[in-house]
Amino acid sequence: MIFSSLDLAPNLQKGIDAAGYKAMTPIQEQAIIPARRGKDLLAIAQTGTGKTAAFAIPVLQRLIDQSNTLDTDELPPAPRALILTPTRELAEQLADAIGKYAQFLSFRITATYGGVKLAGQANKLKSGVDILIATPGRLLEHIEQCNVDLAEIQSVVLDEADRMLDMGFVTDVLAILKLTSKKRQTLLFSATSSQGVSELSHKIMKGFLEIRVSKGNVTADTVQHVLYPIEEHRKIDLFMELLEENNWFQVLVFTSTKDQADKLKLKLKKHPVAICHGDKSQGARRRAIADFKSGKIQILIATEVAARGIDIQGLDHVINFNLPYLAEDYVHRIGRTGRAGSRGQAISFVSREEERSLESIQRLIGQKIKRVKRPGFEVTPRDELVKKIEEFKRPARKNKPSQTVIKKRNNRSK
Repeated sequence: MIFSSLDLAPNLQKGIDAAGYKAMTPIQEQAIIPARRGKDLLAIAQTGTGKTAAFAIPVLQRLIDQSNTLDTDELPPAPRALILTPTRELAEQLADAIGKYAQFLSFRITATYGGVKLAGQANKLKSGVDILIATPGRLLEHIEQCNVDLAEIQSVVLDEADRMLDMGFVTDVLAILKLTSKKRQTLLFSATSSQGVSELSHKIMKGFLEIRVSKGNVTADTVQHVLYPIEEHRKIDLFMELLEENNWFQVLVFTSTKDQADKLKLKLKKHPVAICHGDKSQGARRRAIADFKSGKIQILIATEVAARGIDIQGLDHVINFNLPYLAEDYVHRIGRTGRAGSRGQAISFVSREEERSLESIQRLIGQKIKRVKRPGFEVTPRDELVKKIEEFKRPARKNKPSQTVIKKRNNRSK
């Protein structure tokens, strides 16, 4: 199905064409039409399958249908569409993408998030905005300071709803929704399915349509999964060898801790490398991601903070230097590759201590990950190691006396 068959407003279609969109992805095919009709939706779809366009296009079209100010300079008094997202990086990414779709429309799109001063964002809000993209905490700050009024909101989108639940934003989200119209349309998008997502859906929506583009919690078919069994202390050596051997142009590396990220960066000082974790300022993280996207940086090392804030066309490889603590985070990490139909590879370095996490990930994605044994980096299989430990713990059996000893004892007794 192609976008031009949707009979969208000419200037919206023009923006979609300029963005290079022609054929719709499965989530776009299933979500755009009911969302355009005002239906509440719960949409479960993997990262990188076109979710942003799936909710942004119907929101834009509904604003056009309900507005008499299209292509004029009149500013709206308050936002009419609200998109909540968990991180600054995602808010910026959404503002950029939606701005491209709406580039031939007169709508004002503003993103508000933490890490920067309130004053500049407040001025934009007070000057008028049609579509507001916000992180929950920062939006509440603006509401408390009377910088924005949500009474005119007609559409609310919760993007990365599962992540917002993981990060503890559910109370903030519910507080924000209470300030919007009860007649609003609500679209809830999530990469993974969970009991929490289901409960939130029933709490904030009525008679909603549930869409699943594939089996829940699976990763995109365009991603190849590979793992290397490896001793923890040999992971850096293996990465360096694979980097040189494959001559990777760009590679995104995820570590579980900031300390691991810093140590890896020191080993890679001969390569163009940047780092993105919680100790870095928002400005430093933003520059690192921008430099990586522009090709100035060959290797971006990141902790979970960047897992959902990077959208890079043509990223072929994502490396899990360490497996994430939560299986769901594996889905979001490797969702940076294999996007929009392109092929990608997710490579994981797995130590014996991480085998249990691996089992959880394989259950979640519904498949066994291919193991590659790298010569020179062999490890003792976990079951063999456990067997040896158990044997070592067993009490030593007393040796039976030999026949020679028995004969000597007999001769002495005579």
